[in-house]
Amino acid sequence: MKKKVVIIGAGPAGLFSAYKLSENDKFEIIILDRGRDVDSRKCPLEYTGECNNCNPCNVLYGTGGSGCLSDGILNLRPDIGGDLEELTGKSDKAMKLVNEVDSIFLKHGAPEKLFIGETEMIEELQRKAEASGIKFIQIPQRHIGSDYTPVVINSMKKYLENKGVKFVMLADATKIEKVKNYYVTTYLQKNKPYKIESEYLITAPGRAGSNFLMSQINELGIKVVHQSIDIGVRVEVSKVVMKPVIDVNRDPKFHIYSRTYDDFVRTFCTNHEGYVMKEQYDGYVGVNGHSMRDIKSQNSNFAFLSRVTLTSPVEDTTSYGISIAKIATVLGGGKPLIQRFGDLRMGRRSTPERIRRSNIKPTLLSTTPGDIAMALPYRIVTNLIESLERLDNLLPGVGSDSTLLYAPEIKFYGIRVKVDSFMETNLPNLFVAGDGVGLSRDIVNSAATGILAAEGILKKES
Repeated sequence: MKKKVVIIGAGPAGLFSAYKLSENDKFEIIILDRGRDVDSRKCPLEYTGECNNCNPCNVLYGTGGSGCLSDGILNLRPDIGGDLEELTGKSDKAMKLVNEVDSIFLKHGAPEKLFIGETEMIEELQRKAEASGIKFIQIPQRHIGSDYTPVVINSMKKYLENKGVKFVMLADATKIEKVKNYYVTTYLQKNKPYKIESEYLITAPGRAGSNFLMSQINELGIKVVHQSIDIGVRVEVSKVVMKPVIDVNRDPKFHIYSRTYDDFVRTFCTNHEGYVMKEQYDGYVGVNGHSMRDIKSQNSNFAFLSRVTLTSPVEDTTSYGISIAKIATVLGGGKPLIQRFGDLRMGRRSTPERIRRSNIKPTLLSTTPGDIAMALPYRIVTNLIESLERLDNLLPGVGSDSTLLYAPEIKFYGIRVKVDSFMETNLPNLFVAGDGVGLSRDIVNSAATGILAAEGILKKES
């Protein structure tokens, strides 16, 4: 009789767990996800700047996870977006996982073009960065594009279904129980509760679903540690400002330490000729960015984030980040805040008139002009201003008065579940994977942790 494996979450971690397990016919694999199927997730207004995310489940949940509607950047390094060498304890294993994830994406339609940059251009950018006190991280990358990522994910889903994997969509997991040698997962579908038993359970809820796992941690006795989160803004500039660095790296990573507080600030998720997007969470809003291969804007955007770590007696960075996001949501009247960098620097709010006079025309229209300094703490605002001014030395124009800032953008990695090298928790046969459990920070690393979880189950059944 086949052993049953339930996977909570159909994002990269969940999909790649199923992909690896489906190579063996010993398992009955069922994936639960709160969202919809790939074809039902795309909003017709999504790329016009007019989308209000009337159904947030389409954006944050569903087959492919939130990454399905992202710009589809694959960072092909094991130490970017996580630390696979730390998780596995082996550098060769870490790189092997990255290559395995990459090969599966290629098999299902990811473009063969690899953004790697010419050596002379890379060295010149690194030299300029060092002169400004900035560290530039070179990464081989593939860009699938927000318009093509759903096609790739759909190909994976059909492949898995042909291998016998069952997808249960609009299934909102609400409770996990351990009963003897089984796990019982309760989920709601159309407000009706269902229960499913399984010998193995992989929880890969993604960032948006991390609250679900947090609610189960104490009841199940899962061991966790608190870790840092990133709080900041999404920066939008003219595409010509970013063009010189995009020619070197499609999604450049810059690491900066602020002058006043010596805090870590980084760029993340650059979308050249892309769009700023609103994200709707339970009780608050946030922002993100997208870029496509066929649909282009005149702007580029990137996340600009300040690292936040809390120490004893209060270490709950997730609750801290959520409280900031809720304040920003209140100030924005349920919409993200938008502000010109010049106004933030001068200590005044942006008005609709000032936004209209900006040289940069916003790609996200569903915003409220305001003062980001009333939402984000003084220390974080100081870090962002100082670091963006320093980045302007490397990329002239990013620190201009007309540069647009959208808030809040918060990356939650506050809870990290303690696992072994195969992603198994302190509870036998309960595995975790992906961003929502603090083990990864991008698509490739998330997928790799999913593979590791599957390998853990395969090892037990060998």
